[in-house]
Amino acid sequence: MFPGGGQPDMQALLQQAQQMQQQLARTQAELAETTVQGTAGGGLVQATVSGTGELKGLVIDPKAVDPDDTETLADLVLAAVRDANAAAQRLAAERLGPLAQGLGGGGIPGLPF
Repeated sequence: MFPGGGQPDMQALLQQAQQMQQQLARTQAELAETTVQGTAGGGLVQATVSGTGELKGLVIDPKAVDPDDTETLADLVLAAVRDANAAAQRLAAERLGPLAQGLGGGGIPGLPF
């Protein structure tokens, strides 16, 4: 039921939706500027991604480089990037989750949660 038993205040609903949309845009911009790291091989490979999952950096310890075994290095790189992306998804879910709840709790299409 709505207060007073009448119709919802459409102007108030529109303002609330607009505020939520602005907050969502701010949070998404913050995520794009935030970085998280993932590692593999006990830290031999470190990947840095933005909160939106964009690969920003990759550090490979020389000990991980074996010219006769590039497959292991490739696996370590993939594992580090996946680890970093998982951290980015957790960060996005943490920061955007409350906003999604405010939008009906059904999540937001295209977001990683």
